[in-house]
Amino acid sequence: MAKGTLYLIPVVMAEGAEQKSLTPFLSQTINEIKEYIVENEKTARRNLKNAGLITKQADLIIHDYGKHERNGSLKPYFQGLEAGNDVGLMSEAGCPGVADPGADIVAEAHKRGIKVVPLVGPSSLLLALMGSGFNGQSFAFHGYLPIDKMDRMKRIRELESFSDRFRQTQLFIETPFRNNPMMNDILASCRNDTRLCIASNLTAENEFLQTKTIAQWKLEQPDLHKQPTIFLLYKAK
Repeated sequence: MAKGTLYLIPVVMAEGAEQKSLTPFLSQTINEIKEYIVENEKTARRNLKNAGLITKQADLIIHDYGKHERNGSLKPYFQGLEAGNDVGLMSEAGCPGVADPGADIVAEAHKRGIKVVPLVGPSSLLLALMGSGFNGQSFAFHGYLPIDKMDRMKRIRELESFSDRFRQTQLFIETPFRNNPMMNDILASCRNDTRLCIASNLTAENEFLQTKTIAQWKLEQPDLHKQPTIFLLYKAK
C-alpha cells in the first residue's frame, strides 16, 4: 500500500491576513485532507476555517502536538500516513518546521519514506530578511538569545562580530514581552555604525519594518512590548 503525503501547511501570522498570505492551492489542499498534526487544536481549527475550509470540522482527525505532547512516541501521528492517508502539519503561525517543533514530525516522515510537500506561505524570517536590505545570500537565524542580561549582551556582541567578519546577516527573536529589554541591550552592546532592522507584526495592518544604524535607533527607540518581532543585525565595512 502506498503511503500518504505529509503537507506542510503555513498559517497566517496576523488576523485577517489570509488573502495576502495564503494561496488558492493551499485552500484546495486543506479541503482534500481529513487529518492534521497541529501545535494547538483550538487555533488550528480556527485557522483552517479562516483559510477556506469547507469540510465539516467534526469529520477531521486532529492530533495535538503541543508542548505537553512532545515527549511520547511519534507512532500515533503516522498511522494515517502509513495507511495511505494524506496529512497536514500546521504550526501556530508561519511555516511549520521553521523555528517550530514540527521539524521533528518532518524528520520522522523522511525516516519512514513518506513524501513531504511544503506549501507556499508566510515566513516572518524570510519576510524580515527581504525587507531589511541586508545580505540575503549569507544569513543565520539564532532563535532566542540567553535570558541572563550579561550573557545576552555578550551574545549580541558575538553576532555583531560574526556579521562583520563574514558579511552575514544575523537574525534572532525574543519573547514579545521582553522585546524592549532586548532592544536596550542591542543598543548598549553594538557599535553606532552597525545596522539594525526591526520587523514587527509582519503582514498585520500595524506592520512595522525599518532599518537604521544603532546611532539612529538611539535617537528614536520604538515601543516593541508584546509585539512579535524579528531583530536583524548587519555589520559591514
